[in-house]
Amino acid sequence: MSKYKKLALGIVFDALGYISFIIPGIGEFADIVWAPASAWLMTKMYKGKSGKVAAVITFIEEALPGFDIIPSFTLMWLYTYVFSNEEKTIQIKQ
Repeated sequence: MSKYKKLALGIVFDALGYISFIIPGIGEFADIVWAPASAWLMTKMYKGKSGKVAAVITFIEEALPGFDIIPSFTLMWLYTYVFSNEEKTIQIKQ
C-alpha cells in the first residue's frame, strides 16, 4: 500500500473516530465498537513493533472519553513517513 493511500485511509479513520465524539448519546456505544476496530486497523496498516504500539495507543485513545479528537492514524503516518529514520533506511536499501 502506498504511503499516500495510507494517509488518505488514516484521515478517513480519524474522521470516523470524530463521529462518535460529535453525536451525543451514541458516542459511548460507538467507542465500544470503534476502539478495538481502530486498533486492529492500525496493526494492519503498520506492521512490526511500531504498529503494535500505535494500536495500543489508538485503542486507549478511542476508549477513553474526550480523547477522540486526537488524530492517531494521521500522527502514526507522520511518525512513519516524516519523523522516523526506519522508513528512510528501508527506502535507501531498496
